[in-house]
Amino acid sequence: MTTAFLYPGQGSQRPGMLHALPASPAITRTLDEAAGVLSRIGATGLDSLNTSVALHATTNTQLALVIAGVAAARALTQDHGLHPDFVAGHSVGAFAAAVTAGVLTFDEALEVVHLRGELMQRVCAGGEWGMGAVLGLSVREVRTLVQQVSTKDDCLWIANINAPDQIVLSGAVVALRLAESAAPGLGARRWQRLDVAVASHCPLQEPVAARLAGYLADVPRRRQQVPYLTNVRGRRIREDTEAVLDDLARSVARTVRWYDAMRVIGELGATHAVQMPPGRILARLLPDAAPATRPIAVDESGLGRVMQAWGR
Repeated sequence: MTTAFLYPGQGSQRPGMLHALPASPAITRTLDEAAGVLSRIGATGLDSLNTSVALHATTNTQLALVIAGVAAARALTQDHGLHPDFVAGHSVGAFAAAVTAGVLTFDEALEVVHLRGELMQRVCAGGEWGMGAVLGLSVREVRTLVQQVSTKDDCLWIANINAPDQIVLSGAVVALRLAESAAPGLGARRWQRLDVAVASHCPLQEPVAARLAGYLADVPRRRQQVPYLTNVRGRRIREDTEAVLDDLARSVARTVRWYDAMRVIGELGATHAVQMPPGRILARLLPDAAPATRPIAVDESGLGRVMQAWGR
C-alpha cells in the first residue's frame, strides 16, 4: 500500500476541534508540547485557542489547524506505525505536512505560522476582505467572472483550484458580493462564503511571502524525509528542503493548485489518502483527481478504523 497524509487549511476549522481529537498518547504529548510553545511565543493559550470567539482571528485558526494536523499524524506514525509515502497540506496545512516531512520541527512550524497569521491580519487591516468558493464553473469561466467584477479598488483573484469545477476566490468583500450575484448567470450551481476574514493566496499577501522567506532562511536545514506535494505548482518534491521552504513562503501569495497535487498523488500510485482533522473536505475532493486512491478521514473514521484499512 502507498499512503498519502493530507492536512486541511483555513476554512475547515470548527470550535472545539482540538478537544475532539482522538485519545492517543502521541496526541496528548503533542498538545502538551503545543501549550508550551504557545505560551513562549505569546499566542492564545491552548485551552481557548479553538473556541468560537478565538477562531474569528486568522492567527488562532491557523495555529489550531497545524496543531490538529501534527497531533493526528503523530498518533498514526508513533502510536500505530503507519508512515506516509507522501504528504500534502492545503494552504496553512502545508506547515503541518512539512513537520511530517522532517523539514520543520513542530516548534518551528508553530512559530512561523504565528508570524504568518499576524502578518496576514496586518496586511488586511483597515479593509473588508474575505474568500468565497464557486462550484460548477471551470477555471476559464471563473477567470471571466473575476474580470467582470474586479475594479482597481475592489480586486478579486483566484486563490485555490480545488477541483475542475470548485474554485475559491479571494479579495475585497465588495467584489465577492458582486461575484456571488453574477456567478449564477455564468452557470454556477453554488456559491459559498468561507469563514475567513483575510484575502489569502493573492498578490495582496506578497509582503507576507517576503517576510516568511526571510524568516525561513534562518531555519536549520534538515534532510527531507518524506516526499511533499507543493501548493504553488502542485508537484512532488523529494530530498529538496530548500524547495519545500520556498513553497511554504511563496504559497501565501500564490494560487493553491490542490487539484494538480492530488492528480500527482494518483499518478504516483497512492492507494490510500488519510485526511488529518478537522473535517473531511480534502477526502471529499480526492475522487475527482485520483479516483483509484481511497480517501479516509480521521475525524470520520477514528484512528482504529483508519488502521483497519491497512489490516492492522
